[in-house]
Amino acid sequence: MSIHPLQRPEGYDDLLRDLKERVRTARVRAALAVNRELVLLYWSIGREILERQERLGWGTQVIERLALDLRTEFPDLRGFSARNLKYMRRFARAWPDAAIVQQLVAQLPWGHNVRLLEQLRDPDQRLWYAREALEHGWSRNVLVLQIERRLFEARGSATTNFATTLPAPQSDLARETLKDPYLLDFLGIADDAEERAIERELVRQIRDFLLELGQGFAFVGSQVPLQVGREEFRIDLLFYHLKLRCFVVIELKAGSFRPEHMGKLHFYLSAVDELLRHPDDQPSIGLILCKDRDATVAEYALRGTTQPMAVSQFELRRALPLELQGKLPSVEQLEAELGARPRGVGGHRSTARSGPA
Repeated sequence: MSIHPLQRPEGYDDLLRDLKERVRTARVRAALAVNRELVLLYWSIGREILERQERLGWGTQVIERLALDLRTEFPDLRGFSARNLKYMRRFARAWPDAAIVQQLVAQLPWGHNVRLLEQLRDPDQRLWYAREALEHGWSRNVLVLQIERRLFEARGSATTNFATTLPAPQSDLARETLKDPYLLDFLGIADDAEERAIERELVRQIRDFLLELGQGFAFVGSQVPLQVGREEFRIDLLFYHLKLRCFVVIELKAGSFRPEHMGKLHFYLSAVDELLRHPDDQPSIGLILCKDRDATVAEYALRGTTQPMAVSQFELRRALPLELQGKLPSVEQLEAELGARPRGVGGHRSTARSGPA
């Protein structure tokens, strides 16, 4: 029986769907393979340059000559500029272990590796960010953002009682999931903003907040109602963590942490476990997110509690890097400097602009 070219016989759609998926998978695998070979090539080139410079005393001018000769030989290929050859040399020096290169960094695009070289000097941090980028599929921009927000230092720094309230595998994962501090500078609000204003902005910019929280958080809602007895209570922010398999209750505090905050969070966790938790879920986790906290006070407040809780700080303005702190003028110094400037005619401040006459 002949079939018209435009007709679809039985089973055709299933075959087409399967073939499309195979083509997509093959294209992804091919792209990954090409990237891996390219990164390994760059590493080997960098290693050769590094080895000859150290053994034979080659100067940097050799890189300029090498770049010119390679581009002359391969005019249709990009990546052989003198600048990129210098990156290859840095790449080889940063990753001397061939096994790590093959198993980890060669799986990342070259642009990711360049950012790791540019922004990180510490080998342990560079290795950690490379692993995280590969595991979570971070784009180059997300990788840069996480480095700038000091995720390496913040991860696992919250004050918690997880070691005594959760079994070992769950407690370790939960501790690594939370951070301190959380940087909420994307909200663009004043440092003295009230809790409800912060909460409204977090919900309005939930995508950025989820990125700051980290991988695995799913937003359930804000001001989530809980009917307990004849009263209704509302949770500030409620999330579900897909890897921890549990609800995460977040209480916002615009001021400093106080021990009495734990009582309210204890109540919410009990209610969530009773009213919302599925039998297959792990115990819910509570997080008090406050503007400031004394670590010792938080540790004392968490002692003896039987529910998994944590205390972290948030920052509405990103703090200056340590190397810049103390080197830039304060607001008071700037105001004093402005007040000391010479006045113009008639006692008014001069408004003349600086620049060529």
